[in-house]
Amino acid sequence: MSDSKYNRLPHAGDFESKQGVEVFYLAPKPLPTGATAFSGLRMHRERNEVFLDFALGKAGLEFAVRIAVGSNMGLVIFFFLVSGVAAWARRDKEGFFGGWVDFFATWPIWALIGCLILINAYYLYQSIRQIISHPPIRFNRQRREVAYVRKKGERPLIVPWEEVIACVTVSTVVTQYAVMPSSSLMIGLRDSASGEVVWLTIPVGHLSLAVSEWEALRAYMEEGPEAVPMPLLMDEEFQEGTVAYFQMCRGVYREMHSWPVYAFGFLTIQFCSGWTLPCYFAQWVNRRPKAAFPTSIREWSKPLPAEQHAKPSAELLQQSAELRYALSQGQSLLDYYQVKFSEPEVTTDTEPAQ
Repeated sequence: MSDSKYNRLPHAGDFESKQGVEVFYLAPKPLPTGATAFSGLRMHRERNEVFLDFALGKAGLEFAVRIAVGSNMGLVIFFFLVSGVAAWARRDKEGFFGGWVDFFATWPIWALIGCLILINAYYLYQSIRQIISHPPIRFNRQRREVAYVRKKGERPLIVPWEEVIACVTVSTVVTQYAVMPSSSLMIGLRDSASGEVVWLTIPVGHLSLAVSEWEALRAYMEEGPEAVPMPLLMDEEFQEGTVAYFQMCRGVYREMHSWPVYAFGFLTIQFCSGWTLPCYFAQWVNRRPKAAFPTSIREWSKPLPAEQHAKPSAELLQQSAELRYALSQGQSLLDYYQVKFSEPEVTTDTEPAQ
C-alpha cells in the first residue's frame, strides 16, 4: 500500500491524518511498543509453541452487536425527544400528546431509522460471515510468517511476519449526545504479487487497548507463548462477552456506585444497548461450525526442527534494541519516533575517487 505522504510503504513510526482519522503505524518492522501484552477482546483462539490463531471472539462480537443495537436505540430516543419538543412548540387542538404521536409516527423518521437498522444489520452480517466462512489468521512463529485464507479454493495468502502492516487509529464520532473518541487496531496483509492489502479492523474501547492487542501478537512472535499472560478468567462461562461476565460486571458496578449512578450509568445504557441479548447472540455465533484450514496450511503449521526455525533480521534486532533503550530511559513511543524522524539523514559520498 503506497502512500502519497511518504511515497513508499509505511513502516513503524509513520503518522497520518486523513479526514479526521489519525493513524499511527506500529509495523512493519514489528518493533516493541512498551505497552503491556494483553488481549482484552480474547482474540487468541488457539496458542501453542508453533502458531497462534487470531480471530474475533465472544467479546469482540458482543461489543459489535451492542454498538449496533445502541446506535439504533439512540436514534429512536433522539427522534422521540425531538418530536416531543416539536409537539410542545406547535401544540394545537389535538393537544400535546396527539401532536407528539403525529410527529413521531411520520414515515420519514421511521424510514431513516429503518435505513440505519439495515446498514448495521448488513455490517453485522458481514462480520458473522467472516467468522463462520473464514478460518482465523494464523501466526506461525517458527516460520515467522502469517497465513490468511481469503476464500475457499483460493491460494492462501502467506506474508512474512516482518512485512505485516499494523496501525492504530483514533477518530471522533459525533452523536446526538456528545463527541466521542473511537479507536481501532488495523492489521494489513500485503500480497507482494498483486500489491493488494487485506485489512482486519478490530474496534476497541481505547487507544491503549489497541496497542496492547498488537503487543500481544508481537510478543508471541518474538518471545513465545510465555510472553503473553493467560486470561485471568480461565472459566469459559465467565469470559468477556458471556452472560455470566455481564452479570458479574453488573454486580461489581452496583457495589462500587450509588443507586442513581447505577440506574443511569449502567441500567439505562445497557438496557438501550440490548441488555444480555448481544451476549446470547455472540455465544450462538461462536457455537456455529467454523471453516477449516486447507491442507496446505495444516502442513505449513507443523512443527519444524530447531535448526530450521526462521530468525529475526539484523535490522529488526538493531532497531528493537535502540527502541528498548529509549523506553528504558523514560521516553514514550511517540517521543522516540519524533526524535528519530527529526534527525537529519546521514549521507555518504559514493562517487568513486578519481
